[in-house]
Amino acid sequence: MKLFLVAGARPNFMKIGPLVKEMEKFKEIKPVIVHTGQHYDYEMSAIFFKDLDIPKPHIYLGVGSGLHGEQTGKVMIEMEKQIIKHRPDVVVVVGDVNSTLATAIVASKLYVPVAHVEAGLRSFDKTMPEETNRKVTDVLSEYLFTTEESGNENLRREGVVDEKIHFVGNIMIEAIINAKCKTQPRLTELGGVQNIKLSINNLQSTIFNLKSPYAILTLHRPSNVDNRDNLIRILDAIVEISRKIHLIFPMHPRTSKMIREFKLLEKLNSLYVIKPLGYLEFIALEERAKFVLTDSGGMQEETTYFGVPCLTIRENTERPVTIIKGTNKLVGTNKEKIIEESYKILDGYGKKGSIPPLWDGKTAERIVDILLHSSPGSSAE
Repeated sequence: MKLFLVAGARPNFMKIGPLVKEMEKFKEIKPVIVHTGQHYDYEMSAIFFKDLDIPKPHIYLGVGSGLHGEQTGKVMIEMEKQIIKHRPDVVVVVGDVNSTLATAIVASKLYVPVAHVEAGLRSFDKTMPEETNRKVTDVLSEYLFTTEESGNENLRREGVVDEKIHFVGNIMIEAIINAKCKTQPRLTELGGVQNIKLSINNLQSTIFNLKSPYAILTLHRPSNVDNRDNLIRILDAIVEISRKIHLIFPMHPRTSKMIREFKLLEKLNSLYVIKPLGYLEFIALEERAKFVLTDSGGMQEETTYFGVPCLTIRENTERPVTIIKGTNKLVGTNKEKIIEESYKILDGYGKKGSIPPLWDGKTAERIVDILLHSSPGSSAE
């Protein structure tokens, strides 16, 4: 059974890692890792393969960056060649990036069954490109592997038959569990929990004592960083919060570009701005953080698992279980609300949560079992 495992961007890499490890236990499965190259620099890509002990990709498409249509088109052109050449039995896609959509379209047209990991998630926000990617991928998929009950409900509401829906849990949590034993040694390489060298605005450096309380900020969504007014409101709130607690800001290349373009560098002076970290370093910092401010979907899940309060700088989330059961709160881009909720956490009133069902580290096992023992579009029972 030849399976294509397709990854294109940072959130994808950590999700295919557990799947590869599980598939390697079975002689009857041949996993083929396909890296589309949607994230093409070392810090955003190759380091994740190293950190997660994922074998070097068998196929690298090298599509690079570009506008949505351009990038999606490049993946489709190159992926079609590889599917025709290798004829996989199933193509496994994860998440909601352009590579996920492009691969699903091509595989479907070539009559190769598509398995979508993280199916059914919906923000109900049509301005998010990822929402289009999610919905189209789910329509084209024969195996829909869901992470939470909202995913099951969304798919049923959209007319998907129950036989295609498989509630398997959250593959991201499995990646965290597998990686946690490696995080302390990696922090030691950086200077241990005693200190870590951070670059401020790429102009100077300092030593920050990780024993001191700190919060983490991540920003990358176009609605936040491409809109100058939104970005100013967010950064103004962050500057205010940084007067109360150290703020570590691993800055995404897109965000760095827009902050420079909007001439907002001076707003970073009170933050500890660093380059994007490897997966192990980042989750080690995240687990120890007082709280997290983010617009990332994955970090809403990670913080819920760690029990770390999370303030999501968005008006909606496609992961409602992190709010219903987890530690997540939506704060939008309202400066006053971001500050107010941050201060609540600092005053000891951060949101408590619990770990959602099937976030137990056995998701890859369930997925592989279903792929081995059920035909496309049917139940494994």
